Amino acid sequence: MKVKLNRRTFLKTSSAIVAPTIVPATVFGTDAKPAANDRLALGLIGAGGKGLDLMTDFKRTCNEVQFIAVADPDEVHANKGKALAEKLFGEGCKIYRDFRALCARKDIDAVVVATPDHWHAITCLEAIRSGKDVYGEKPITHRFHEGHVLCREVAKHKRIFQVGSQQRSNTFFRKAVEVVMNGHIGKVKEVQVGLPTGESSDEENRGQAIPEHLDYDLWCGPRRKLPFHSGRLHFYWRWAMEYGGGTLMDWIGHHNDIAHWALGLDKSGPVKVEAQHFRYPENGKIFDSPIDYTVRSEYEGGLKIVISNKVGRGVRFFGDDGWVYTDRRAFQTSNPEWTKEGFNPGPVRAYRSDDHRRNFIDGILFRKECICPAETGHRSITPGHLAYVSDALKRPLKWDAKNENVVGDREADKLLKKLDYHGEWSLGV
Repeated sequence: MKVKLNRRTFLKTSSAIVAPTIVPATVFGTDAKPAANDRLALGLIGAGGKGLDLMTDFKRTCNEVQFIAVADPDEVHANKGKALAEKLFGEGCKIYRDFRALCARKDIDAVVVATPDHWHAITCLEAIRSGKDVYGEKPITHRFHEGHVLCREVAKHKRIFQVGSQQRSNTFFRKAVEVVMNGHIGKVKEVQVGLPTGESSDEENRGQAIPEHLDYDLWCGPRRKLPFHSGRLHFYWRWAMEYGGGTLMDWIGHHNDIAHWALGLDKSGPVKVEAQHFRYPENGKIFDSPIDYTVRSEYEGGLKIVISNKVGRGVRFFGDDGWVYTDRRAFQTSNPEWTKEGFNPGPVRAYRSDDHRRNFIDGILFRKECICPAETGHRSITPGHLAYVSDALKRPLKWDAKNENVVGDREADKLLKKLDYHGEWSLGV
């Protein structure tokens, strides 16, 4: 029997949902498509390259969704988002310049946030407080304190939140994690988290004419308004510290997230963090984030995690009895048996998700926690936030992960939790 999906019915239910009241698209078959009124209505905030990619990804595996709104301060991007939404899901997608108008719509069930980093917290909070579930790109926040507030608000409003750390939904990473979880390499002594090298540019930090299709004031929002330069606008903003966190923060939510997952640290963190060998671009250029960097984190029991662009891309676990290496296209171990098809890693199994977007939609339908909830995303990038403070003050930091405070260093704790927002913007607390 096929059961009609009615999103208005299940969205009124906050407790666990019992089938067959609500069923995922897989029950209908891969080609089935519920009627427009029965689909989850999604809004996209940030219609750049990643936003459009996510829209396509949702279409690929989630038949019961439809994007009905796009918000972007760049009119060109907004129009591209609308065009793609209507191509993939049908007519009826509306454009907004200001994300707050999108979040205010009562007929939108969930929001996908794919903005530059400096907008992550404020847009996600607006959506959460408007009663929306959220898929938010990583890093979950631009500043540490934003993450602390966001995690609290997700719990308070009982929203489903999926951080876009999609490697958790990758088979190679899950298999590697299960080998470590089941003790095949023995006690883990060190993990090497290899991230890409940062970017530099010869472009001078001089202003250019602002395109008519871009509301640059809104694009900058809570951060300092730097002279407009096309070379640090779309995509390239990540290497300007006002708007992104450099390659370190762009990637730490991927590979360090896997290290935390394997070691059971999703709700914990290091006891000490030290930044080493941070090398920055030449002053006066459009980029100002580290080109080279090493972050040494120590955890309870003597475990060390080294995050660096100098250790080779991917995640390497070293234990008393062996090693495991994994990346997006690789899964290698000291014992070849562990990588064979059909290998049983043991009784400890990781949360299984075969598609990150599908996992988010199932989380909405059944009100269950996703594979990468808000706190997980916040915890995995905390060593990066701490590292920037350590580098600024040129000293290691002791960290109280339970209470999320720098121990015995008020100057460092104050700098870590500083927001220095501009204009009208705030976290609303």
